[in-house]
Amino acid sequence: MFLFFRSYSGPLSRTQQQLHISQIHLRTYVDGTINWVRDRGLDHAVEREKNLLPVMNIKDFIKSEPSKSVPVSIITQKREILRIPMRPIDLIRKYPSIFEEFLPGGIGVQPHVKLTSKVLELDAEEQLTYQTSTCRQQAADRLLKLLMLSRVHKVPVSIIDQLKWDLGLPKDFVQSIVPEFPDYFKVVGRQNFASGSGDMRVLELVCWNNELATSVLEKMAAKVKHDTSKRMDITFPMKYSNGFEMDKKFKKWVDEWQKLPYISPYENASHLSPNSDESDKWTVAILHELLHMLVTKKTEKENILCIGEYFGLRSRFKRALLHHPGIFYISSKAGTYTVVLKEGYKRGSVVESNPLMNIRNKYLHLMNTVEEDSKTTTKHISTRQQKQEQKQEQKEGSDDAFGVQNEAELLNSSDDEDEDEDEDENTSSPHTVRADPRDNVRADLRDNVRADRRDHVCADRGDQVRADRGDQVRADRGDQVRADRGDHVRADRGDHVRADRRDHVRADRRDHVRADRRDHVRADRRDHVRADRRDQVRADRRDQVRADRRDHDRADRRDHDRADRRDHVRADRRDHVRADRREHVRADRRDHVRADRRDNVSERHFNLKENATRSRVTLPKRMNAERPRDVTRERTGMSKRHSVRTEV
Repeated sequence: MFLFFRSYSGPLSRTQQQLHISQIHLRTYVDGTINWVRDRGLDHAVEREKNLLPVMNIKDFIKSEPSKSVPVSIITQKREILRIPMRPIDLIRKYPSIFEEFLPGGIGVQPHVKLTSKVLELDAEEQLTYQTSTCRQQAADRLLKLLMLSRVHKVPVSIIDQLKWDLGLPKDFVQSIVPEFPDYFKVVGRQNFASGSGDMRVLELVCWNNELATSVLEKMAAKVKHDTSKRMDITFPMKYSNGFEMDKKFKKWVDEWQKLPYISPYENASHLSPNSDESDKWTVAILHELLHMLVTKKTEKENILCIGEYFGLRSRFKRALLHHPGIFYISSKAGTYTVVLKEGYKRGSVVESNPLMNIRNKYLHLMNTVEEDSKTTTKHISTRQQKQEQKQEQKEGSDDAFGVQNEAELLNSSDDEDEDEDEDENTSSPHTVRADPRDNVRADLRDNVRADRRDHVCADRGDQVRADRGDQVRADRGDQVRADRGDHVRADRGDHVRADRRDHVRADRRDHVRADRRDHVRADRRDHVRADRRDQVRADRRDQVRADRRDHDRADRRDHDRADRRDHVRADRRDHVRADRREHVRADRRDHVRADRRDNVSERHFNLKENATRSRVTLPKRMNAERPRDVTRERTGMSKRHSVRTEV
């Protein structure tokens, strides 16, 4: 994935702003290229714990029930609350060392789930760890640091609920941790369940702690130089993934960025410009301190953005995660985006030891040892069966020598061995559900076979007694020869019948074992095929969604471009029309002015000619005296208007 960072100055249009938002292409100060590569160790650390939280949630839910068992349907209904990423029944059957499935009373249709003895022992150890004074003090310190990072020194309880797994807090931290430290913090507000408005409680800081208000980098610098006043020497440790290629411009920017003065995350630097490198370094310090105080040294990206939105730094958090691949790593495993602090991991494991992480590692070990145990159990059973078959063959060779009594003892011993073998198979196989109807059928078949064997043995014993009595009577009567012949015939027949019975029993056993193996192999294959199909369907859906999003983004861009073009064309047309109107108005005004000037000039010329004509023509004095002045003016005006009309 390539991210191109470009410096931009000047206002953006509405279309350009929407384009930047859709591409998550933020304004920054570096002019270079970042080639993001995957870190297999960190991806493995994230993927290894993807089912740990759902398993712990189901465990706590089952433990909270009075009967210590829950129907699978109830867990399915609470799937969203328990944050189960798959079908609950698949997750439960995937970890038989944690959960045990059974049918209550042996006749129920709906299966129930309970916890195994091993996980109950681990749960007791976990509860003892939470109750220790050291663990409670560390949890309180982490909560206090989180409150001091906030500008207003208070954080809603709903946000802390999202981070309590990563912070290493117990589920009832409001009732167990908060009242124990009244000089640290307090809860303000009450939770109103009736209104349905959610949890409105807020955890507020009571007293500032200068000792805890020191970042991890400042403590490390103090240990090295014993002088925290030189902030220029405090730099962030960089750990780039294998295969990361750094651009020269980006390397130059990182070096200059590291030389900037370090501002403590517990200081208020909101006066800095959001688009400055100093503000970016302060934001990185807040993120670094927040991830370092988590026991897992990682959390989901949504949690980071949620607390960033409350701090008023959501966009800065996004920018810091994109610009600093040497400090933070974003993993796409486990079906979500996870932000990992690279400094906190070494070879895929957390560097800092913590009793809570030790307990969680034990849970992971118990979850992951199921397959190994099943493999060793299968090998043990097969070897045991081979040894038993060899012993039976050796005993079968001596049947003719020991007679019917030894045959009965052999059958009894084989019955005992079969019972031991069945008990070993039932106890050793971790995937067996004892209340399964198929197991009941098999148990009935075994009981019938054993009853038939006992009946045959009793019949053989009765025949032997009768034969002895008959032989004695016949010997007394002189039929010794016929009795001997009859004994030999009966003995041969009995040997053939017993041999046939043993062969049938062995064949039935082998057939049952082979059928069980075939069933397990077919079930595993079906599970793998279904899982592959589900993964393929999900991948196709994701690809389809991404393609649809790209198409929508491209269509939006085209629409915005066309709208801009139409707006420009219309604006140009309006400008041309207005210019034409202004020119026409100006031309009309000029024409009117020129016409008025011409009229004035022609009027002046007419007046001059009229005056000249008057001066030449002399009227009688009497007529001039009798003519009124106004009449003369009117005639003069009429003659002027007449002359003007004539000229026009």
